[in-house]
Amino acid sequence: MTLHTLDTGLFKLDGGAMFGVVPKSMWHKLNPADENNMCTWAMRCLLIEDGGRLVLVDNGIGDKQDEKFRGHFYLHGNDTLEKSLRQRGFTSSDITDVFLTHLHFDHCGGSVVRTPDGKLELAFPNATYWSNQNHWDWAVTPNPREKASFLKENILPIQESGHLRFVDAAAGAVPAELSCFREIIFADGHTEKMMVPVLDYKGRTLAFMADLLPSAGHVPLPYVMSYDLRPLVTLDEKERVLRRAADENWVLILEHDAQTECITLQHTDKGVRVADRLKLAEL
Repeated sequence: MTLHTLDTGLFKLDGGAMFGVVPKSMWHKLNPADENNMCTWAMRCLLIEDGGRLVLVDNGIGDKQDEKFRGHFYLHGNDTLEKSLRQRGFTSSDITDVFLTHLHFDHCGGSVVRTPDGKLELAFPNATYWSNQNHWDWAVTPNPREKASFLKENILPIQESGHLRFVDAAAGAVPAELSCFREIIFADGHTEKMMVPVLDYKGRTLAFMADLLPSAGHVPLPYVMSYDLRPLVTLDEKERVLRRAADENWVLILEHDAQTECITLQHTDKGVRVADRLKLAEL
């Protein structure tokens, strides 16, 4: 098995929203904001070469949204998913499986492209797209709080294409096609049944943290995003996973940290904290 991180570009989100109840005087030291209180975040994905399968975990925001939408999030940087794939010798047609941790637009927007004549098509025409039934139902009939994050043009074409399959959240079993994952952790704090895949790689345990841990700055327990649907549930889920990661020396891959790809954790008298920062390629 070979793993690659893929950069798909940068965007900005309000710092207060990203750090919740934590005062700006504290979070500003971790991720300085601009004059509009916006902080820069990555949209990092994971590519897994495993035998005859090429699995893509999440795929960024995509490029089919209009300028008004893009302007809200200040998309910038030179990286795109297509460019990052090409740098590693692949094209979108090579992807066999797209594993979507959840269906918020910054995680699944690259799933679907808009053709020059305005049609919506799968960005990865030969791939199976993986979600889970609970989260899919949650996304296609969204609550008012999350509605702006679940965009139908990112989601419905996947089902209409016939390429959609579900992981069984109740059974907790990993499908044979996704045997690169040792387990999948389901989390309900950020949104309903978000999936965090866990892998064995080069003698280490790795976890792709999605929005359970957006950045290294979110390691302290109270640092929970205002976007989270159930923040107290996030606190509990985050504490259990971070303690396990510290106990077992996991490497955590960070989807939204613009500066740090991966971290390891340690127990301290202040709780679990960052031990080391590293790049996936350094393993």
